[in-house]
Amino acid sequence: MSSHDAVEVIIAKRDGHTLSDSQIDWVVDAYTRGEVADEQMSALAMAILINGMERPEIARWTGAMIASGERMDFSSLSRPTADKHSTGGVGDKITLPLAPLVAACGVAVPQLSGRGLGHTGGTLDKLESIPGWRAALSNAEMMAQLESVGAVICAAGDGLAPADKKLYALRDVTGTVEAIPLIASSIMSKKIAEGTGALVLDVKVGTGAFMKDVERARELAEVMVALGTDAGVRTTALLTDMSVPLGLTAGNAIEVAESVEVLAGGGPADVVELTLALAREMLAGAGRDDVDPADRLADGSAMDAWKAMIRAQDGDPDAALPVARESHVVVAPSSGVLTRLDAMAVGLAAWRLGAGRARKEDPVQAGAGVVWHARPGDPVVAGAPLFTLLTDEPARFDRALASLEGGWEIGSAAPAASALVIDRVS
Repeated sequence: MSSHDAVEVIIAKRDGHTLSDSQIDWVVDAYTRGEVADEQMSALAMAILINGMERPEIARWTGAMIASGERMDFSSLSRPTADKHSTGGVGDKITLPLAPLVAACGVAVPQLSGRGLGHTGGTLDKLESIPGWRAALSNAEMMAQLESVGAVICAAGDGLAPADKKLYALRDVTGTVEAIPLIASSIMSKKIAEGTGALVLDVKVGTGAFMKDVERARELAEVMVALGTDAGVRTTALLTDMSVPLGLTAGNAIEVAESVEVLAGGGPADVVELTLALAREMLAGAGRDDVDPADRLADGSAMDAWKAMIRAQDGDPDAALPVARESHVVVAPSSGVLTRLDAMAVGLAAWRLGAGRARKEDPVQAGAGVVWHARPGDPVVAGAPLFTLLTDEPARFDRALASLEGGWEIGSAAPAASALVIDRVS
């Protein structure tokens, strides 16, 4: 007989009590095994959302999620490891240039990524637009690639934090995604179980981010940094602006193309800036801050690492990327300066064009998405292209155009420049 039952644990949190270590260990394990039903865990998740958790409770919950599965160990590699996690934003293709860049600096990057839910595709969806590339690797393949190439971006196996996989899907359909204890434990259980030596968190803030205000984002960052540090992972976080979408593209194949531009020494300034900022944090965490990643972008070695990484997973880095069958251009109605470009409006438009998914089983279109031809502060000319919308299904254009309505403004004076990196938490 168990010493606990689900109703007792739900009532304790409903009434605002701190859950005991044994209650947490039991409920996470029992839910993973199917002994606690989805509706019971839904009630507990809602009680956690409303009443919160103390830091020790979050740490114990995270530990119980890690204990539900296997832990990876990279100590046999000839170089230190560092990883990055982004809370997600519009046009956030940073993982693509970042992993090979850090690898080119002598640090191995085991990037276990997911598929997108919501307005844009995930990292794996983007990479799957490259002909031949595969996301599923065995642990042995992953270790071999980390030793030979230094970077791997692949799907997380079912063995890592299986409790999180079940709970993540449940939170998505029960309105409990926003609970900071559940976000923090979800992200950190996977990252700690993954076994990386250093971790950098990119916590997005703004209209296109999950966290709209800086204080909530900072709270999430502080909780996650503490969880990582307590688990022996050197963890830091950057709070970065997501009121304006990153770069000039939101989609799958078009974001891959933009990432390759960055690796070739070009690309949009904001994407380059954030890639370098995160690379420097990762290198410092791994004890390799004697290398300047900007040099590796300039000398072509980051591009070499990218091509090796793609080839190692059966992709062809030189193949043409898929192109959407249909396009629609939105032209500027007047001349002036683009004063505002709302990340969420762009993200929703990309999603409605087929770049993201509403349910996890939905397919994504490789070529779909939005290209914007100006960023806030850039001059625009009446009649010149402002946006190009891309999709395989022209019936999608109307709803995508509706998403963009009110999401941008043209004025006479450039807006005040805002910092891309807002704060650092360590």
